[in-house]
Amino acid sequence: MSHRVPALYGRALGGIPVVLILILAGAALAEAPVHTREALLAALRDGVTDLSNAELPGVDLHGIDFKGAKLFGANLKGADLTGAKLRGCNLDLAILRDARLDGADLREAHLFSTVLADARLREADLRGARLVANLTRADLAGANLAGARAGADMRNQPMGLMRAHFVSANLEGADLQGADLSRADLSFANLRRANLKGADLTRADLSGADLTGAQLDGAVLTEAKLDEAVFHQATGLSSVVGLDTAKGRADARFD
Repeated sequence: MSHRVPALYGRALGGIPVVLILILAGAALAEAPVHTREALLAALRDGVTDLSNAELPGVDLHGIDFKGAKLFGANLKGADLTGAKLRGCNLDLAILRDARLDGADLREAHLFSTVLADARLREADLRGARLVANLTRADLAGANLAGARAGADMRNQPMGLMRAHFVSANLEGADLQGADLSRADLSFANLRRANLKGADLTRADLSGADLTGAQLDGAVLTEAKLDEAVFHQATGLSSVVGLDTAKGRADARFD
């Protein structure tokens, strides 16, 4: 008794079923790597939302609307994201070292264990962002971090203290009003004229930080480290909560 094999299931290329070839080809196309601006724009036009582990180091991505895409673990080292729209994007574990994000929209973005060391985020909008990231030497001059969630989550520390690192970062004139910066490392940061009204700096490290002219109305400095911190012309000090419990206060410089 003979059996006819449908054409779609015929044999080709040394006995490999045609249908399997089509499936594998489709999978290859679906997983085609995104390495260029053009490929990224095409993926976004096609409705792709998962761009995890994308390899785009040094690529010009300025002004692109990422439409809340998932960029988990993406390599964006040195990329130009000036003015990019990254609102609500998941950038956990992404590499953005030396990247340019001036004026970028990062509202409500998720940046957990993200590397932003030496990145430029001047005038960037980070309102409400989850920001437990490495921002060592990052330039955030004039950035808006109002309500940013940069505090350490003490309920989830299986590998030791995970906290935001702003070591030697430039936050001059930045808006940090109401931001959660508890346990954040702001040592040697430039916070001149920064708005820290109502910010939670509980147990934050402000050693050597420059807060000249900063606004501190209602800020919380309970058990914060203030060794060699500068508070010249800072306003609102009389309303700061927990200043009497701060460590190294005697070595800090006040007017």
